[in-house]
Amino acid sequence: MSTTSTLDRQTVAELASRFSGTLLLSGDAGYDGARKIHNGLIDKRPALIARCLGTADVVDAVRFARERGLEVAVRGGGHNVAGKAVCDGGLMLDLSPMKGIHVDPERGTVRAQGGVTWREFNRATQLHGLASTGGVISSTGIAGLTLGGGLGWLMGKHGLALDNLLSTEVVTASGDVARASEKDHEDLFWAMRGAGANFGVASWLEYRLHPVDPVTSGLVAHPVAQARDVWRFFRDITPSLPDEVSLFAALLHAPDGSGTQLAALIACHAGALAEGEAALRSVKSFGTPILDTIQPTSYEATNRMLDDGFPAGALNYWKSSFLTELSDAAIDTMLARFATCPSPMSSLLVEHVHGAMTRVGVSETAFPHRRAGYNFLVVSQWVDPKDNARNLAWARQTYDSMQPHCAAGRYVNYLEKDEGADAVRAAYGPNYERLRALKAKYDPGNFFHLNQNIPPAA
Repeated sequence: MSTTSTLDRQTVAELASRFSGTLLLSGDAGYDGARKIHNGLIDKRPALIARCLGTADVVDAVRFARERGLEVAVRGGGHNVAGKAVCDGGLMLDLSPMKGIHVDPERGTVRAQGGVTWREFNRATQLHGLASTGGVISSTGIAGLTLGGGLGWLMGKHGLALDNLLSTEVVTASGDVARASEKDHEDLFWAMRGAGANFGVASWLEYRLHPVDPVTSGLVAHPVAQARDVWRFFRDITPSLPDEVSLFAALLHAPDGSGTQLAALIACHAGALAEGEAALRSVKSFGTPILDTIQPTSYEATNRMLDDGFPAGALNYWKSSFLTELSDAAIDTMLARFATCPSPMSSLLVEHVHGAMTRVGVSETAFPHRRAGYNFLVVSQWVDPKDNARNLAWARQTYDSMQPHCAAGRYVNYLEKDEGADAVRAAYGPNYERLRALKAKYDPGNFFHLNQNIPPAA
């Protein structure tokens, strides 16, 4: 399959005659804006950008690419840090104009197109006081997050985003349309829930919804000098948290631009307000916080509360792994590394995973990480390309220093562009070989390979 190509209007004329969306070649108005994704570190130039309006556009674009041997990158929200949503010289299949959302409050379900973001999804479902587990940043696309797992504020109570997926309309590598659910193409549905980018384009996704609103959420920040005590408290309290509570610990910088380092606990209680007040009382009362924003609020607002810390176009490089435990040695290593952080936009985050998402069997979905515990994330983020080398080095050195405390498992949505086959294998663990066999069935030529790739079994 070609990795570079030049296309002209005559070549795309037949596709253009059928296409409902917009086809953009280099030099066209809108091309440079459309090829940009959330991570400003990624700068690639597709030969053609197909901005789809519906499933028929996706099908035609996939078939066009197959006939011409073009590589295909699929963009939903464009948030994936590895930059897999765009390619050099191939076809960028852009779903971002696909914004259809249909809520059925009586059934407690919603169907949404593959270009919808969580902000748009929540706005529609919260009109009815309903929600489903989404990401912690509202500008993230629903498709990419769900098909790779879907950690979020509601995962303790309602499971991962993929645990709430009821069906998906998939455009396969052959250019056919399949409905994948527990009753239709069951094996494809299993694979889509955790490894979906390898198996096709999710043009529509159907989710189970839950009554959620209002919630109790916010952040409690402490001086970094108290970080060791704050993180030990976090470690001690998390094993006994009810399902309704999601609690993360972070080392971050004050949002005022001063560069002041802080230790924070970020919480969401998805239940009755009185229960939320009781469940989070100890989080609010521990130590001597300098900032406390935990209060009753909407789930929509909760899903947006960290957005300002992840601006579009900032340069990003992340490293992540599940932890064996949150030991004193691990905490001390994180504190020492954060003290050397070169950018006031960077942070270290530990996400506590527990509750409903852990009560799903390892082999029930392609996503295998079902043990209660912690996921460690290095967020290296900056704005000036002149600072690339030191910010990349800090992230890599920080991750390397944490290796004695890391478990074998990796979260596929956090894998970087330079991670190899071993990292992908670690993301799927005992499910990896079954995924390879299904890849051989649904995509034997590895047409969809611009992802954290699972090669088809021989």
